Amino acid sequence: MKPIIQLKSIFEINNFVQCKTKHPLVAVVDFSKTDEFIENETRISADFYSIMFKNYCANKLRYGRQDYDFQDGSLICIAPKQVLIMDNEIERKENMMGWGLFFHPDLLRGTSLSNKMKDYTFFSYETSEALHLSDKEKQILYDCILKIENELHENIDSHSQKLIVTNIELLLNYCDRYYGRQFITRKNTNTNTVAQIENLLNTYFKSEKLKEKGLPTVKYLADQVHLSPSYLSDLLKKETGRNAQDHIHYHLIEEAKNILLNTDNSVSEIAYSLGFEYPQYFSKLFKKKTGQTPIEYRKLN
Repeated sequence: MKPIIQLKSIFEINNFVQCKTKHPLVAVVDFSKTDEFIENETRISADFYSIMFKNYCANKLRYGRQDYDFQDGSLICIAPKQVLIMDNEIERKENMMGWGLFFHPDLLRGTSLSNKMKDYTFFSYETSEALHLSDKEKQILYDCILKIENELHENIDSHSQKLIVTNIELLLNYCDRYYGRQFITRKNTNTNTVAQIENLLNTYFKSEKLKEKGLPTVKYLADQVHLSPSYLSDLLKKETGRNAQDHIHYHLIEEAKNILLNTDNSVSEIAYSLGFEYPQYFSKLFKKKTGQTPIEYRKLN
């Protein structure tokens, strides 16, 4: 396995795609003006955020568990420290279209966007969950990119950071909106996923897995339906109003209610049987979800 190419700075990404560095913390790359010299199985990890739109299908990459071919009009968002695996030969300018926005977390220090980045959960999606854009959406995002690029051509002054960050936030908010639209347009597929999750949880809580492995995790559920944890949680939230962790807790509390009303087991015994190492954590969660302690629930029912 080839070693991972570590890109620590914006200068290094510009050098990688053979572009001039205009700002130490942010870069816009026009892929139609670059040659990418990438060998098969090249593994890349960056210390900055990457947003890439490529309107062609020349290369294949792997990010997370799955292979992914760039489809016409698709966009991916990659958080720092994620590993991207590229499988392609040299890509020539005449075959390439699209753009890339790369910005270091240091650009956001002291801005309101720094605290909001965790809310843009699409940075944790798999590339197989990429955002597919309409022509209108492509143009709106490209307009944001042009504003950032125009600012990079200006001399850096006291307004530079604010203007660049404002336009990055605008672009991210549009991405958030378009992902919301994509969840709606994929409703039939999403409904099937919700049904799968419900079936998985029903089966899990009726099996010996609960005693053997403890509570199911969001990652476990995501792996079963071949999605990333963040994407699954957002999908469930859009479809049901409850995220993945809420679904796990719902099934847990329902199982706990059944045991409380149909056995004489102590609260500690029930907690252990449900995969809790510490009974007090079970009691705290039960009260949070029902408004009653386990003992109160048993007495009142």
